[in-house]
Parts: sequence; C-alpha cells; structure tokens
Amino acid sequence: MKITSVILAAGKGTRMRSSLPKVLHPILGQPMLWYAIETSRAVTQATPVVVVGYDAEQVREVVGDDVRYVLQEEQLGTGHAVQRADSVLRGKADYILVTYGDMPLVSEDTLKSLVNAQQAHDGPISVLTAVADDPRGFGRIVRDADGDVLAIVEEALATPEQLAIRELNTGVFCFTADWLWDALDRIELSPKGEYYLTDLVEIAISEGRSVQAIQVEDPSEMIGINTRVHLAEATAMMQQRINQKWMLDGVTIQDPQTVYIEPGVTIGRDTVLAPNTHLRGETHIGEACIVGPNTIIQDSQMGNRCEVLNSVVEGAVIEDDVDIGPFGHLRKGAHLASGVHMGNFGEVKNSYLGPGTKMGHFSYLGDATIGSDVNIGAGTITCNYDGVQKHPTEIGDEVFIGSDTMLVAPLKLGHGARTGAGAVVTKDVKDKTLVVGMPARAIRKLT
Repeated sequence: MKITSVILAAGKGTRMRSSLPKVLHPILGQPMLWYAIETSRAVTQATPVVVVGYDAEQVREVVGDDVRYVLQEEQLGTGHAVQRADSVLRGKADYILVTYGDMPLVSEDTLKSLVNAQQAHDGPISVLTAVADDPRGFGRIVRDADGDVLAIVEEALATPEQLAIRELNTGVFCFTADWLWDALDRIELSPKGEYYLTDLVEIAISEGRSVQAIQVEDPSEMIGINTRVHLAEATAMMQQRINQKWMLDGVTIQDPQTVYIEPGVTIGRDTVLAPNTHLRGETHIGEACIVGPNTIIQDSQMGNRCEVLNSVVEGAVIEDDVDIGPFGHLRKGAHLASGVHMGNFGEVKNSYLGPGTKMGHFSYLGDATIGSDVNIGAGTITCNYDGVQKHPTEIGDEVFIGSDTMLVAPLKLGHGARTGAGAVVTKDVKDKTLVVGMPARAIRKLT
C-alpha cells in the first residue's frame, strides 16, 4: 500500500515578525521545514509534497528539488491547502499523511504509529491527538459518552465547555486517499472565510464512518512554532533529543544544555564534548577525542584521539592524534596530518601540515604545503598575498623555522633547511641551508 505525505508550509508566520518565511527559520542549522520533510520521507519512503504559498520561490530555493511542490496562492485554510495536492496525488497513493512544516519535533515513531493505525482502521480518518494543559491554540477533540470521536472544534469556535477539553487536535492526519479527495470538495466555508481540514471529521461521521484518534505519547512533539518563543522551545527540545542520542551511543557531553550538535554531525564513542561546544554542518568526529570548551567545528573531518581547545575549525581535515589551541583557527582547506601540534593563537588556511609537524603560537600559514616533522617557530607568517593574488609556500621535511620568520611567497624551502629568528625570507632556500637576516641570506650548509 503506497503512502505519500503532504506537508503544509504555505503560511507567512506573521507572529514571527520576520521577512523570512516561518518554515525557513533554522533549528540547529536546518530550516524547521527540513525536519518535517526528512521525517515524512522516512515514514512513507516516498517523495513528500510540500504546499507552499508565502514567498514560495525562497522556500523552493532553500529546500531544493528533493520534494514536489504545489502552490496555494490564496491562504484559504488547511482544507484548501491539502486540496492543492489533488492534482499531483489523486490515484497515485492509497493513504495520505498530512503534516506541517512548523512542527519539526514530530518523531518518525509517532507518524509510523498513526499510519499503522489507519491501515488497520476501516474508517477513512486517523488523527493524532495530545493531552495537555496548555492548548497552544489547538482545536479540541469532542467525544461522545462511549469515547468515540464526534468532532474537532477549532479553538476560535469552541464553547466554554469545549475549551475545557484537554485532548487536543494536533492537525496531523492520515487519510484513505480515495475518500479524501472527494470529501475535500464538501468542506463548507467557515465564518472566518477558510476551509478547515478538521471539518472532514464531521463529514465522515455524517456518513456513518468512524474516526480514529491516536494519542501521542510525548505531547512536546506537538510543539507548533508561531513565535520566536516557540522557536526557542523547539530548539531546546531538538538539542536535548540529539544530545541524548549521542550520549546513549557512548559520547560524553559534560554540559548538555550548552552543547549544540546539528543533525548532519557524527561522533565516535569515548569522545568528550566540553561545555559551549558547537558541532555544525557535515562534521565528523572520530573516537576518544576531546573537543572544547568554547569550540566551534563546521563542515570538518576529525580523526581519533584529537584535542581541540577553545578553537574554531571550518572546512578542515584533521587526522589522528592532533592537538589544537587554545584559540586556534583552522579555515577552509586546512589539512593537519597525524600528530600535528598547533599552538595557541595559530591560524591555518588552505594549507597542508605533514605528519609530526609542530606549529608554534601566534603563527599564520596560508596557501602552504608543509612537510613532515617541521618546526614552525612562534610568530611565523607566510606572506602569501601581494595585494592582487595569492602565492604558495612549500616547506620540505625536517625544516626548522625560527621565531618571527616572514616567508614571502612564492617560496620553497628545501629538506632540512633552517631560518634564524626574525628572518625575512624572499628567495628559495636549498636543502640543509641556514638563512638569517632581512632579507635572509645563506650563511652555511648544515650537516
């Protein structure tokens, strides 16, 4: 039986007070809509249909082409939004799962339980409900004396008695597809000028069909985001969920409230994340590493047994047994081979440091290729930019760079070469040659 999801994401989100469409506001590095898409895709094993409206082109640009889009030009309610998907889904699915782009916390297990319940149900509708003291604007589930669902009443239209009901409609439905497309045409316009998807419950019951309500185990999954306050709540819940997953997988997180791990990150067991650590994008951390405190790693690869203290790492590759910081900065294209040491206040950009190389503090290496077992003295700088273009520096194996050396690129230093402290090197240096001064000059061959 084929299941397809329809994700409603057409609203502007006026209460967000933002020029950005509500569903594009980020939660741990991803638009909130991304979570709804990924969860729906995992449950249905099919490409979701996303109903867009406000600033639809920006939503398409951010989300990309991995989903199908339908446009709701006028915002005429949830029933009208689902109806927009009729043209692309009628006759192509047995069940339709309806979710929302502003409900990122709904879990895969919860949606699977709803779908499974509908597949075992002889009625046309199953709805996900939550029991909570704070209604957060959700409609109420009205049942009869036998506990059967009679109706879903929107909060704005509910009587005082109905407002006291604690079982809430989350708006997440699973429908029998053939019944859904025909029933949508029978929804009547509400006093507010909208077509409510919830009216399908009354239509089904009027036909003598049953409506099934499935209560979610964790009501916090149903947090819908309408304000920045809700966004912060949802972010904290997602942070807790992701951190808990990694701790159960063998990662130590010393202060889970201050550690932020985005969903694309992977971490090896026995790694320790200290407070105020942020792991972003497509970052992959190996085993038995120590990261933080006060460290940001973005779109980078790290091997095993590394230590990164109070540093920023962006677009870099770090092999095994590397230690960095405090206050190091790896920029895009940095590659530190096994056993590299990078001292405090060092910066590396678009450069390779070979195995066992030691880079002293207050140094900058840019557009450089460094061999193995090289000593980069404190205060060393590759002068790689002439105001027009960047130039490379090549340093061979076992080179010793004295403190405060200026390496004026383009430049090559041969195997075993040395520079004296404060040297300004403007010409290539041959193997096993010592240069000193400003500009540096060769004074002897080394044995």
